[in-house]
Amino acid sequence: MKEQLEKRLAELKAEFESGQKVMAELETKQANLRDTLLRISGAIQILEEEIAKVSAEEENSQEIVKEEIVN
Repeated sequence: MKEQLEKRLAELKAEFESGQKVMAELETKQANLRDTLLRISGAIQILEEEIAKVSAEEENSQEIVKEEIVN
């Protein structure tokens, strides 16, 4: 009986250690993914701001052309 309990204990300890390793790997992947998403989010924000600037510049150019035509 004692041998069976010790065997089961060893199995559970090995399973627990394996689970801890998997958990650590997943936490690392999660941190890396979080960093990647943060960088992508920043890039999206910059591109949206640049598009807004270009749109504003195009509108201003069109306004100037219209004013020159009218005058």
